This record gives sequence, C-alpha cells and structure tokens, in this order.
Amino acid sequence: MATIRDVAKLAGVSVATVSRVINKNGYVNQGTEQKVRKAIQQLHFEPNAVARGLASKRTGTIAVILPDITNPFFAEMARAVEDEARKHGFTVILCNSDDQGAKEKTYIEVLKKKYIDGIIFASQTLGKEDVAQMKKHNIPLVVLDRAPSEEDCSIVRSQNSMGAQVAVRHLLETGCRKIAHIYGPQEITTAKERLLGYEHAVKGFDWFTPTLMVPGNFRLDGGMKAVELLLEQHPDVDGIFAGNDLMAVGALKALHRLGIRVPDQIAVCGFDGIYLTEIMEPELTTVAQPIYEMGSLAAEILIQKINGTLQENQVCELEVSLIARNSTRRERMK
Repeated sequence: MATIRDVAKLAGVSVATVSRVINKNGYVNQGTEQKVRKAIQQLHFEPNAVARGLASKRTGTIAVILPDITNPFFAEMARAVEDEARKHGFTVILCNSDDQGAKEKTYIEVLKKKYIDGIIFASQTLGKEDVAQMKKHNIPLVVLDRAPSEEDCSIVRSQNSMGAQVAVRHLLETGCRKIAHIYGPQEITTAKERLLGYEHAVKGFDWFTPTLMVPGNFRLDGGMKAVELLLEQHPDVDGIFAGNDLMAVGALKALHRLGIRVPDQIAVCGFDGIYLTEIMEPELTTVAQPIYEMGSLAAEILIQKINGTLQENQVCELEVSLIARNSTRRERMK
C-alpha cells in the first residue's frame, strides 16, 4: 500500500507539499499540484482520514450523547441524526450517558482528542462549564430535548407543558372525573415541564390533590409500580396521564394484571409517540413529539455551525399533537 512518502518521491516534492495538496491547506502552484495528483492516481494512494483530520482539525464526524439508546424515543432520534448527517457527508459516533454527568465529561474529553467536529447532547447534566469548555475548543454543540433554556447553546425541543395540558383536556373530554399523573425524574427539564402542565390543567378541580402525582422514573417498571401506588391511595381514579410512553405502557400492563378494563374503567394517555404505542393492546393514546424531525433539525443546525453558515444560537420548540387511540376511546360519562 502506497504511503504519502511514496507519492512525494514519485512527484519529486516534499511530504509537506503533498499534504498541502491533499488537505487544500496552503499555496501550491498549479504545475506542482498536477504532479502530485498524477502520482496519487498512479500509486492508487488513499489519504488517511485520521491524518487529514489532524492536519485540518476536521474529521467529518459528529457525536451524539444520549441518555439511553434502549429507549425507543432516543433510538428514533439517533436514526434521524444519522440520516441527516450522511446527507452532508458526516459520520456519527453514538454515546450512552445514562444521565451521568461524570460519564458525559469523560466522553467530552475523549471526543475532543479525536477532533470531533461537533456534538449533539440529550443531557440534563450539561452545565455552563461544559459549554464553556467546548466553546474554548471550538466544538459546536446543539442540545436536544432536555436542555435548560438558560444555557448558551442552540436547543431543539418540543412543547412539553402544553402537551401535558392537551393530554389532560383529552381525558376530561372522554369523561374522566379524577385524573392522576405518573411523572418522570424532576431533575430532567422535560419531566418537570410536563408535571407543571398537568398541575396547571387540574389545579382548579375539587378532586385534585398532590397525592395524585406519583413518580415513574421514565421507565416501564416505574409505570407499573406507580399504578399500584395510585390505586392504593385513590381507587376511584378513572384517568391516568403518564409523562412518557414507557411509563404509560407500564401502566397498561399493571392495569391488565389487576383486571382493570382500559379504557372503560381507567383511560390512559402517554407522551412521546414512540412506535410501541401502536402495538400495545389496547393501542395507546399519546401526545406525540415530532421525534424524527427533532433529531434531523438538531443535526442540520449543528452542521451549519460546523460549516460556519450559522453563528447565532437558536431555540427551536416544535409542536406536539394528540394521537387518540383505544386506550381513551370510550363513551363520554353523563
């Protein structure tokens, strides 16, 4: 296999001159460039992408740091990022953080050394110091779904509080008279916004009490445990809004085990719009985020930042939509 030294020897130039031609970095007269390119062609020389990255500080690679790729929400989002990146000639490195700040910091340090071109975060632990470090090293970043609004970076997210209010209104319209909420970890912005949206929608009703809000940790097993706790305290609950679809699926499973009919006795609505909602029985009503669009837009913004065509930070909040299915379809109570 030919090396850059072989090319330089055949073309009668220095290795540095060959490097300037390959990386388009620095002046080389036209005649010399033609000699170098002819030698490259004759030797079937393929420049090493890593070496080119070291020279140009660009590798054509972006990273995506997600909390948990086993969550279908983040899996679809990662696919959208990859699809958009490939359109622009970028490859994607995927990292799972498990919402651990120390793990994210380790990833950031490793990625800096690999001359990553940019990073997309779905992170609740990303702090101002982390953002400042990446700005210092000229690493563009976009924060996806979970970003605190005060951070100095571009953000792509959806209407979490409004979506929660849409879910509650829908349950009320189906005839529910006492609606509970299974919420996610409150250190996560999206979970907190959805809980606040639920509170805003129900605080004027006489039946509302804070004990109607129970934690589910954004997990399927958390949704199951939350249902058991809810029904111990409020056996007359007839509607459940879960802060994500995984918890809603867990709620359906727990209700089925308890012999409670959905939606006749208890109606259930989730949040996210993951594919699992369509294969459940009954099919799950959900407030759907435009998951693919969010991932695609985050990648598009990041690539614009990498290429220098976008300088200002952007906050993009995308609309959500209610998808009504059998888990809430019942006759309205008189």
